[in-house]
Amino acid sequence: MAGPNGSDRGSFVAAWARVLANSGYVATDRAALHERVGEFVEVLTAEDVDRAAAERVGADLVGMRLIAPEALAGTVELIGTHLPPGPRTAQIQAAVTRGFVHASQEFIFQQQEILRRSALDARDGAESARRVSEARFRAMFSHAAIGIGISDTRGRLVEVNSAMAAMLDLTIEEMLGRYLIEFVHPDDPPDSKKHFEEMVAGQRDNYRIERRFRRRDGSAVRTNVTVSLVRDDQGRPQYLVGMVEDNTERHLLSEQLRHQANHDHLTGLGNRAYFTERLHATFGGSPGQRVGLLYLDLDGFKAVNDTLGHVVGDALLIEIGRRLDGLVSAPGRLVARMGGDEFVVLVEHSAGMDQLVELAERLLAAVAQPVHVGGHRLVVSASIGLVERSVFDASPAETMRDADVTLHWAKVDGKNRWAAYDPERNAREIARITLSAAMPAALEREEFYVDYQPIVSLADGSLIGVEALVRWAHPEFGRLGPDRFITLAEETGLIVPLGRWVLETACRQTMKWRASGPGAAARPTVSVNLAARQVAEPGLVDDIASIIEDVGIPPTSLQLELTESAIMGTTGEPLQALRRLVDLGVRIAIDDFGTGYSNLAYLRHLPVHALKIAGSFVEGLRAGELDSVDARIVTALVSLAHTLKLSVIAEGVETTEQADLLRRIGADSAQGWLYAKPGPPEDVERWLA
Repeated sequence: MAGPNGSDRGSFVAAWARVLANSGYVATDRAALHERVGEFVEVLTAEDVDRAAAERVGADLVGMRLIAPEALAGTVELIGTHLPPGPRTAQIQAAVTRGFVHASQEFIFQQQEILRRSALDARDGAESARRVSEARFRAMFSHAAIGIGISDTRGRLVEVNSAMAAMLDLTIEEMLGRYLIEFVHPDDPPDSKKHFEEMVAGQRDNYRIERRFRRRDGSAVRTNVTVSLVRDDQGRPQYLVGMVEDNTERHLLSEQLRHQANHDHLTGLGNRAYFTERLHATFGGSPGQRVGLLYLDLDGFKAVNDTLGHVVGDALLIEIGRRLDGLVSAPGRLVARMGGDEFVVLVEHSAGMDQLVELAERLLAAVAQPVHVGGHRLVVSASIGLVERSVFDASPAETMRDADVTLHWAKVDGKNRWAAYDPERNAREIARITLSAAMPAALEREEFYVDYQPIVSLADGSLIGVEALVRWAHPEFGRLGPDRFITLAEETGLIVPLGRWVLETACRQTMKWRASGPGAAARPTVSVNLAARQVAEPGLVDDIASIIEDVGIPPTSLQLELTESAIMGTTGEPLQALRRLVDLGVRIAIDDFGTGYSNLAYLRHLPVHALKIAGSFVEGLRAGELDSVDARIVTALVSLAHTLKLSVIAEGVETTEQADLLRRIGADSAQGWLYAKPGPPEDVERWLA
């Protein structure tokens, strides 16, 4: 018979494969399915196709597990569509259908036979499995390594295995017929009975719980118990099966590990983690509860380690820890080692700061007692920071931070003491830190500026010099005097670049004044303060020489002022630096003379040109009172300076009486509010005019 041409054949194959794929699961990929359908099309479109071949196509569809009615219906429809209409096509459709139906019937029969045989095998297997299962259960029950007990719904034991009996040091016979509650340890929580009652009532099918049982000798056995409910055919609770695992050793190991995790291995005290846990729990306390912290650090402990070794240091820590524990340990109190030589005491229910102070005094006294270690008699002290507050006033982290800060105060204040937290002092410290952090950027942003205070001759009141005084125009805190930031600059090292900037600025301003007009009045000497940190800088002399050369100022017009303590501490290279500066022509003055500790024999060998008498001495001068203590001190200082051929500048002169008395005593020059406050360069220019 004439079949479809090439393109029609392709569409026939594609359409038939699509119908089969959509009719159900096809256990082959798409390419293989197309190939198989192509073979079917070849058979059905052959000129000599017979009924048997068409029936095999229908059977092959079933063989491919395509037994859905949709597969047959779609196949028959597509044959009628793609083959020429007529009796021949109808015969092919009928033959394919017959083959499909016969194969389907055979397939169904085979499946039924498989199911019948499986059912018979299952019945025989179930009986055999039941016997095997019972044997296995009995073997498992009797020889299991964990304890197993079966009780009725009243809690009476009907079966127990040997492991369960051995766990309690009893025999099986001693346990059967007795109630489980008889073997529960009296210290076991009573609420565990609730789970048993819920299971007996059928409200739950299983539960897992930790229970303590009692051995024959009364000792406790810690166990993990898993209980399952067995119901009868009507679903009513019938038996309870308990699997009991002895975890006494595991519990002891867990407790040991927990103790190690929460305690310091050296002193046996609580460690940082345990203390933190207790501290957080305290801050979750009741309204009105107050907490106290005493943060303790040994003074000079590092020296013990460095000189006598860590073995002696560890022994010292152990003894100190023992003493602290003896004084502190009580309900609601904890002493812990935070690490190194730091300890902390937690008072969970503080009665106030007085209570903490009393405890701190006792702790200091206990630490101060001599410790005999390895043939050494050691005496150490401690510093303690105290914090006392309501648990609602701050967080645990904030409280620890404040205790640490307060401990630092105790160290700074001289050690061997306690210090109490002071919010105002803390605010000042924070401001200091804030200023210290802001200084480098402030120097770059040119927030610093220089004021100048005139220095006048006491003989005729003429201007002979100015002192350059640095100020800080802080964007937040406003105008700051040197007392607010110079110490910070020295601590951070910023005093070196800041001092250089002040020096260069003052020298350039002095040159502007010199250029403003002729005469001595336009040529004042400029005094610039020099910090001890600057003197110790190796490049100091070269820096100053470079500024002098760049600015063009005569070296004799520059006077550098050092405090008495700073200049008395100059030896070696710093002293040589001062001598080199003097060789350049720079003048050196001792600032605040009389307030430090001077070695007069050493003073006469220093390269110094002038002494500045501290304003605290000038303040006590009264008109006409040459016999007063302050007047005699100033007289002695002036006499000493002149003996050493040094000029004398009096600071802090505020009244004409003081100026007159200084003139009578013999001081050479003065500065102070009597003449002018520190101010901008324009104020000095009025003097020059």
